[in-house]
Amino acid sequence: MIGLDTNVLVRYIMQDDTAQSAKASALLDALTVEAPGWISIVSLIELAWVLGTAYGLDRAQLTEALEALLRTKELIVERAEVVWKAVRVYRNSKADFADCLIACTATSAGCEHTMTFDRGAAKHAGMSLIT
Repeated sequence: MIGLDTNVLVRYIMQDDTAQSAKASALLDALTVEAPGWISIVSLIELAWVLGTAYGLDRAQLTEALEALLRTKELIVERAEVVWKAVRVYRNSKADFADCLIACTATSAGCEHTMTFDRGAAKHAGMSLIT
């Protein structure tokens, strides 16, 4: 198993840099179920931010990209079951992906609430607003 940094995932998904995208594609194409790639939750949060901010992917496109990674049998996504829940919340809300993942991981850890000062996160990601 090998870990995959965010920039490798960006190059693989976006295919925007001839040399680096080719190397990222060769690396990911060589992965197998027996020798998979590992993606951390931190990399997924970075990936969502980069694809949305730097590349302008909309919610549907970003959801599609995240789901494709989760479905790939040659990739192991850290806490995949929680990430799937966060992707579903993200798809059906106006919340940022990071806020969805924060709320879903807290719930998975047994937290009764996730407290925030962020009104948007409270309204759209299921967190509780500190007033």
